[in-house]
Amino acid sequence: MPGSQSPDYAAAQILSDVLASQRGALFALVPQGKALATEFSYNARVQAGVGNALAAFPKGQDPSALLGEIRTILDTIRQKGVPADLVEAAKRKEIAALEFNANGITDLTQSWADALAYSGVDSPADLVKAYRNVTPEQVNALAARLLDPAHAVTGILTPSGGKSPDIGGNKGPESLLPPPSKNIVLPEWAATALADLPKPEPLSQPAYFTLGNGITLLVQPEHVSHTIRLYGAIRHNNYLQQPKGKEGVADLTSDLFLFGSTSHNRLAFAAALDELASDAHGGISFSLSTLSANFDKTLALLAENELHPAFPAQAFTILKQQAIASQAGILQSPGYRFQRAVTKALAPANDPSLRETTPQTLSTVSLADVQSFYKSAYRPDLTTIVVIGDITPEKARASVEAAFGSWTANGPKPVVDLPARPQSKRSETVVDDPGRVQDTVYLAQTVASGVKNPDRYALEVGNEVLGSGFASRLMQDLRVRSGMVYTTGSDFAWSANRGAFMITYGSDPDKTAKAHDAALRNVASMQSGPVSDDELLNAKGSILRAIPMERASFGGIAGQYLSLIGLGLPLTEPDERAKAVYGMSAKQVQDAFHRWVRPADMAQIIKGPAPK
Repeated sequence: MPGSQSPDYAAAQILSDVLASQRGALFALVPQGKALATEFSYNARVQAGVGNALAAFPKGQDPSALLGEIRTILDTIRQKGVPADLVEAAKRKEIAALEFNANGITDLTQSWADALAYSGVDSPADLVKAYRNVTPEQVNALAARLLDPAHAVTGILTPSGGKSPDIGGNKGPESLLPPPSKNIVLPEWAATALADLPKPEPLSQPAYFTLGNGITLLVQPEHVSHTIRLYGAIRHNNYLQQPKGKEGVADLTSDLFLFGSTSHNRLAFAAALDELASDAHGGISFSLSTLSANFDKTLALLAENELHPAFPAQAFTILKQQAIASQAGILQSPGYRFQRAVTKALAPANDPSLRETTPQTLSTVSLADVQSFYKSAYRPDLTTIVVIGDITPEKARASVEAAFGSWTANGPKPVVDLPARPQSKRSETVVDDPGRVQDTVYLAQTVASGVKNPDRYALEVGNEVLGSGFASRLMQDLRVRSGMVYTTGSDFAWSANRGAFMITYGSDPDKTAKAHDAALRNVASMQSGPVSDDELLNAKGSILRAIPMERASFGGIAGQYLSLIGLGLPLTEPDERAKAVYGMSAKQVQDAFHRWVRPADMAQIIKGPAPK
């Protein structure tokens, strides 16, 4: 494919977008039941680029037919070209995407970096001009020149069987630079900057509305671009809400939103969005992104998909067959078995989190089960919608009420929070991963509290010292000074009624046991004595400086609001967190680790060869 400074770059990007379109022949393999997923990606460097067509298939299936389908699609496009309306839709979306890049610090920076360093133009505005000038004839000429299946490199990745290889003594020790013999002294300007702890400042709050049907609506005006994003989430818990014996119905329900609404089928729905240069996706989590002028039209399409999904019988049959075929392989995969082992180590017998989707449970799911699950789980009184962008709170409320106001809940509100669980105990599990020569290790335990743990902020500060980042105690001890692991870290995880503490590391099998003991010694040291003044200052500064960066994009802001609502926390929680961290003492950290962390009860779960 052309490089980013080629005269054909803009046409190549549009060709890539057309090939990846949900209205294109490549994606059509998914609803036709011929592939589990497809994509086309284009990665351009300055002098050259690479295009990748990808399709996924279930374990055990002969890939030759699918490979033939892909080659036929590419060759047909090479000979006959692409539809002109897909070219125009791709142009509109690329131009709109450059406008959306203003909504996040990282995206905006990357947009300018790509324009200057990769494309060799003066600004992203020059890329807008280039996209506008692309014609269907240019795209088709490029396709005729590039999309020759005979010149494509083909790779087929399939799961392997057998046991992990015995690496024995064939692998030499890792060569590491010697660790520093004493603490590094920072330059005065750096030491001064880091010693200046950022004083917490209250964060801005969104407009907050509760609509008549129970929807929580948050609106935050941001006028950095002429765009609007909407993020929606329905509080749910599949472990608690799926009928027994019907495990998998939740995912099938969510996947069926791809097929449009009762008014617009899959292709018509995608075409309507393409006309607006918008994106919208229904489901248990739903969203839209649109130019400001097209908000109401895009919102109407989203609400149509969310409130009146098509759920076509033929699509359900295809998706069900795909899910059954896929799940058989997933259950055998090392990654799934590893995560399953972690869950078992923390959960008591018969815990809802141990419910499992299998080919057998999927085979019992009917379209009526999907429709019944939709009616019970998709409800406005468990829904939060966040609107951010070039809009006023009053306008956003009026539009959302018009689009979603007719939505009503059916039956009593379901329980969506898992109950508290007993303390976990020490255990050891090894999950073999064929082909892997190194171990991935989790040391995990429950924490006897949910997200409203009174010491949660002290535990966060302590974890920053123990296992967050390259300067953490775990990284310095287990990697820098001893070379026992390749990477390591720790973290606390919280839900409404549950907590967990976890240490992770990767090592050679002959170092796994030593690393385990060293990790637990570091946890014990957090309990036996206070952290140093420097460690405390650095940990507090790292957390406080990260708080505003968590809100450096529309997605970051909305994600924070949805997380707080989902956990039952007030929107002012980040302010409370900042104040608590700012005033945190070393003794509070030590006491919190002593009160809630139990090194002797850490379960060990290993993915890879058994330790030596």
